[in-house]
Amino acid sequence: MAVSTGRTLAEALAEGPVLLDGGLSNQLEAQGCDLSDALWSARLLADAPEQIEAAHLAYLRSGAQVLITASYQATFEGFGRHGIGPERTGALLARSVELARRAAGAARRADPGREVWVAASVGPYGAMLADGSEYRGRYGLTVRELERFHRPRMAALAEAEPDVLALETVPDVDEAEAVVRVAEETGLPVWLSYSVAGGRTRAGQPLEEAFAVAAGREAVVAVGVNCCDPAEAEEAVRVAVAVTGKPAVVYPNSGEGWDAGGRGWTGRSTFDPGRVRAWTGAGARLVGGCCRVGPDRIKELAGLLER
Repeated sequence: MAVSTGRTLAEALAEGPVLLDGGLSNQLEAQGCDLSDALWSARLLADAPEQIEAAHLAYLRSGAQVLITASYQATFEGFGRHGIGPERTGALLARSVELARRAAGAARRADPGREVWVAASVGPYGAMLADGSEYRGRYGLTVRELERFHRPRMAALAEAEPDVLALETVPDVDEAEAVVRVAEETGLPVWLSYSVAGGRTRAGQPLEEAFAVAAGREAVVAVGVNCCDPAEAEEAVRVAVAVTGKPAVVYPNSGEGWDAGGRGWTGRSTFDPGRVRAWTGAGARLVGGCCRVGPDRIKELAGLLER
């Protein structure tokens, strides 16, 4: 059964801002987990699921209302390269939803009136390659080929009945079209969020063109950006709302840069929770943080949204 009770996420967004969690990987690292493997946090679905549940609980304690599952980099192809077969992969994808559901259940037992939604993460094709391709896009694949890649894991995630599918960190319009088409087959609500740079998608397309993919798509309950520089967020939110008329989703990273070759972060954090007022003023209704934004920052956002 689906995780939340009462309002759907779309109903909640129509009434006001809803707070997302932050970066799962940085919280897992803070808990002492080794994420150097190509599977990244997805490896822990098999090796240390209790760590994933603990990370979800850390964000719930900070006020998060939506938990994003540890399935961003979990794919049949990626697990297959590590000797994990299709049946086991399907079970691990379902486990990602169950772990978030268990954490949400614990939060509701502590606070019976609390609303928590679980979003099953669907990362881009490039995340499976583990070479930074999700920050470039343009893989040389057609929309149909991308649909065939995404369909099996999206079906497995949908079967576990999350509240929503998070089609996130999408680098280009072709992949956005593919993931939205496949998501519509599941019957679940979805949000679509691009990774952007310089006011364009990572593949260089205008944001107006990118967000237009979501226009008129009933399944899409929010559209926007994630894993981008915080300075990019406000204008992207304005464009997303203007193009689609939908609530915007925004959860930038810390502002640091990812070095795919060195597999590490560079630069300094520029994430300012105070920006949330500008985001919501521009039409953002689903807000939070992505990579390197931890529970402390989410707690600050929670305090600001309550005012």
